[in-house]
Amino acid sequence: MPVNADAAGEADTSVPTEVDASEALPINELFHSLQGEGKLAGVPSTFVRTAGCNLRCWFCDSYHTSWEPTGAWRGVDDIVDAVAERPGDHVVLTGGEPTVHEASADLLDRLSARGYHTTVETNGTVFRDAAIDLASLSPKLASSTPTPDRPPVGGDADLDGWTERHEERRLDYDVLARYVETYPVQLKFVVTGPDDMPEIERVVDRLRETTSTPVRDADVLLMPEGTTRERLESTRRVVADLALEHGYRYTPRVHVDVWNDAPGT
Repeated sequence: MPVNADAAGEADTSVPTEVDASEALPINELFHSLQGEGKLAGVPSTFVRTAGCNLRCWFCDSYHTSWEPTGAWRGVDDIVDAVAERPGDHVVLTGGEPTVHEASADLLDRLSARGYHTTVETNGTVFRDAAIDLASLSPKLASSTPTPDRPPVGGDADLDGWTERHEERRLDYDVLARYVETYPVQLKFVVTGPDDMPEIERVVDRLRETTSTPVRDADVLLMPEGTTRERLESTRRVVADLALEHGYRYTPRVHVDVWNDAPGT
């Protein structure tokens, strides 16, 4: 049951008539590697990557989950069994945007019941009530919006109205605040350069105004944009210096440093 790429204009992928969306997820890949980003960088983890996203960052590091979603629908039981075949007790649910799928909450609950630590990588525009040990929120900045001057990297997809849709959807402070109030969080910003910092400061300040739950500087992570070693060579030092200057935390992209842009890492 392949994922239908024709649904790229909507929040999620088309669900085949024979699939119950409450019990299955469109899976792009499932693999074991090191967590490359955030507070748990370096921790061996099993990654469950869903297809489908409600945004379209031009620099998306998983092009075949967003611009041209590919994969196959798999039942939650099958996914849990596949995770159990791999070592370790950390699982990262990522995408695409996994929270657009109803069954993501059921998967997280079942994994937690088996004793797994669960991290969810999300853009923070859709809330799910589930067993989440770390909500890795990645609010999207204006520099992520695709434009004719910033077309999608990694494929031949056209913008097809995504400049406007992405810009309208990319920030939802009520949803971000609900995550902050409900789960342990990290705010992980993809930074393209110094020009991103004023918006990052505004987003952090606005979120602090929206919720009474403290958002510590230590929970704000700056991550250099780049999916190849060559690209990171030009961004990591700049972003590290920005983290020092602003008192935020720097996060590397360990998987890129070690394996470059190889799939399944």
